[in-house]
This record gives sequence, C-alpha cells and structure tokens, in this order.
Amino acid sequence: MSRWKNSALGRTVRTWRGGLSLAVLVLIAMAALFAPWVAPYPYDIQNLSATNKDPSLAHWLGTDEFGRDVLSRIIYGARTSLTVALTAICGSVTLGMCLGAAAGYFGGLFDRAVTAVVDLTWSFPEVLIALIFVAILGAGLYSTIVAISIAYLAQFARLTRAQILTLKSETYVEAAVNLGSGHGHILFRHLLPNAITPVIVAGMLATGDAIILEATLGFFGLGVQPPKPSWGAMMSSGSAQIFLAPWTILGPGLAIAIAVVCINLFGDALIDALDIRHRVRDH
Repeated sequence: MSRWKNSALGRTVRTWRGGLSLAVLVLIAMAALFAPWVAPYPYDIQNLSATNKDPSLAHWLGTDEFGRDVLSRIIYGARTSLTVALTAICGSVTLGMCLGAAAGYFGGLFDRAVTAVVDLTWSFPEVLIALIFVAILGAGLYSTIVAISIAYLAQFARLTRAQILTLKSETYVEAAVNLGSGHGHILFRHLLPNAITPVIVAGMLATGDAIILEATLGFFGLGVQPPKPSWGAMMSSGSAQIFLAPWTILGPGLAIAIAVVCINLFGDALIDALDIRHRVRDH
C-alpha cells in the first residue's frame, strides 16, 4: 500500500486534479467500451416520426434530424473518437521515439536528414498536415489514424532526440561503451528507458489534441464516415440544426470539451508528480 502511495500514479490521483480527471476519463472509457450495454438506443436506428425532439426522459439529450438518440450516438462516438486518437498517438509515439533515438544516438548524416524532415513538418500546423494526408489517402477510419499519427510525429521525434543527446554524455553510458556493449544494448537498455517518461507524458497530453483533430476532420466530412458516429461528424451534421435543435451540436461539443480538459488536467498533475519540469530545468 505504501508503495502505491509513493508511486507517481499514487501521488497524481491524490491531487484533486488528478483524482477527478482520472475518474471522469475512466467513466468515458468504460462507457465507450461497453457502449452496446450502456447506450439506451442503437446508434443507427432512425425514427423519422421523432426527429429533433427536445431532451426528455425518453431521450435525455434529445434526437437528431433522423430521430436517432443523441446520447446513444455520443456514447458510440466516444468509442470511435477515443480509438482513433489513442491508436494514432501510440503509433506516432512509437515511430517518433525510434526516429529520434536513432538520430540522436548515431548522429551524422542520418541525424541531419531526420532533423531536416522533422523541422519541415514542425513548421506546418498539425491540422494542415492531417488534411493533406487524408486528401491523399481518402476519408475513412484508417486514413484518419495514419494522418493524425504523421501530424504529431515531429514533436515526439524532437523530444526523444533531445533526451538522447543529453543522456549520451552520462557516465553510465560511457561505461557501457567502454565495456564493449553494442548499439542496441545501449539504446534499449540504458538510453530509451531513461528518456521515455517525458515522451509518454507528452503523448498523453497530445491525445487531447488528437481528439480535437479527429473531430475537426470529422466536421469537414474527412474523418470516419457515416453511419459510424464520431463526435466531430455529429457536430458537423448538428451545425445545420443549430437553431432548430441546438442539443445536436452542444452534446458532442461538450463531450469533446470534457474529455480534452480531463486529459490535460491529469497530464498536468502527472507532470507535477514526476517533477518533470524540475528535471528538464536541471538538464
């Protein structure tokens, strides 16, 4: 029990920001995971006799222009939006760490090439990069994941490279080199384990941005395609009904806001628990 309390996660959840945000995120994740049992109605069943109904006991958040229950579509949309954001960020973190670690460790021409490409993509907004790749790959679930992964790749590569460059000069790394350890052993046994914490925290914070980016692509009709619901696509269709049925856009918009704010609050509390800001200043 004392080990749990003294761990980074234990210190995080003891703060009001960490505890409250984690509780809300767990509820959202559980609702998305068990959507078929939690949602009061199927997300794709239309009822044209009940279009744009006000919120009521039968439909807590009302219905949309096709008579579909808005709350049910928000719950199913959480499954889509969270899956896209988490998968994209995991892929981006993995590839970014590999590129950044290799560039920082080996240096030379490979480092200059990776740095040039990363700096080039870093100079463009993530939404522009994602739009370009979705336009190339076409709209859909998998192209959205790939586009978001590439859009956030630069920041993880840069962060990992900076961490590796700092750690290369540490005494234990020099000792491993003098003992004849191979490049793979030094990278995966000594460097990456000590560089991974700031990258993982940055990836968690970027998940909130990825949710917004997925919603942006969905709003433009370039993300996950109907009838599969996503928060961005729901806001896009609800924008045409904003004066007639404002709950169709307010519901998914509020879901995005709550998810992103809770991710940022938890990430900020985790940064304080890990004392990352102090460690970065020391370096």
